[in-house]
Amino acid sequence: MISTSDAYDHVLEETRHWVTAAVIGLNLCPFAKAVQVKEQIRYAVSDATDEESVLADLQTELALLAEADPQRIDTTLLILPDALDDFLDFNDFEARAERLLKRMGLEGELQVATFHPDFQFAGTEPDDIENCTNRSPYPILHLLREASIDRAVEAFPDAAEIYEKNIDTMRRLGPDGWKKLMAGQ
Repeated sequence: MISTSDAYDHVLEETRHWVTAAVIGLNLCPFAKAVQVKEQIRYAVSDATDEESVLADLQTELALLAEADPQRIDTTLLILPDALDDFLDFNDFEARAERLLKRMGLEGELQVATFHPDFQFAGTEPDDIENCTNRSPYPILHLLREASIDRAVEAFPDAAEIYEKNIDTMRRLGPDGWKKLMAGQ
């Protein structure tokens, strides 16, 4: 169930800081600033503690995003502070999310991207700084509209180079810089 409890205020605060300081501040996603400025990001905190509950919340959020006016909600961050804290379990869960998307008939309309505090790209070591491009304060399922992605890619001619630019940004920032950024220093 999506929480409206004040107990999760710190989760929202940390997630918003990450979006502002890292995703937008470091320009890791050049498309994020516009939806933030227009207040089109839905932040949904799940109180799920197991995969089945996460899947139920994901289904709810996918349906909500699919039905919402894109001018009001263009993207959703489903934040999981109490579930899927193990990166390998989270990574495996991504396949379940994709199957749900397909079962709901939303494949080609929406997609799910993933962020995790322990995110690790294949072929990297856990402490490699490039992993921080996809590290968030909590496990997050990012629900995106395909049409919005298509528009953003058209507007950003070098979209394929974002990944390489992000790695360069992280290497310049370094582990200490990342820690300071996330701590709000």
